Amino acid sequence: MFNLDVFYIAVIDGEIAGIAACTDGKVSSVHLKSQELKKHLGFFMRTITYFILKREFEEKLYPFEITKGMGMVEFIATSIKYRGQGVASAIMKHIFDFTPYDVYALEVADTNTNAVKLYKKLGYSEFLRIRQKHSKKSGVNYLVYMKYIKARTDS
Repeated sequence: MFNLDVFYIAVIDGEIAGIAACTDGKVSSVHLKSQELKKHLGFFMRTITYFILKREFEEKLYPFEITKGMGMVEFIATSIKYRGQGVASAIMKHIFDFTPYDVYALEVADTNTNAVKLYKKLGYSEFLRIRQKHSKKSGVNYLVYMKYIKARTDS
């Protein structure tokens, strides 16, 4: 159900070490398949899951304008076995080097402090913070939006 055209995968010794997606904000990184969900979850759970995930992933609305030349970085994840070894940094650098965007934005939970530190280290800075309604249940107080502006290499 992932749109493989927008995913980047780090492989170490034949194992997936990390992933990330980068889109223009118009193309979805996820294409839900209702029948596939039904096969694994049954009719009732498929219906609930489909509508929740569709709103969250396929119809995602960002609380800011996605401008021309902006890439949206999503689904950044590193396998537990490879955390702290530079995998996410390498994927991000690859995305910066091989995608056509001048600006990159991402969303991260404020409680994911390791990720926030990594993004700051890579040059991202916070530009928006939105309080979450059910923070006690979710464990997330704010969704933090961060932006990276690619340095120009014009001569």
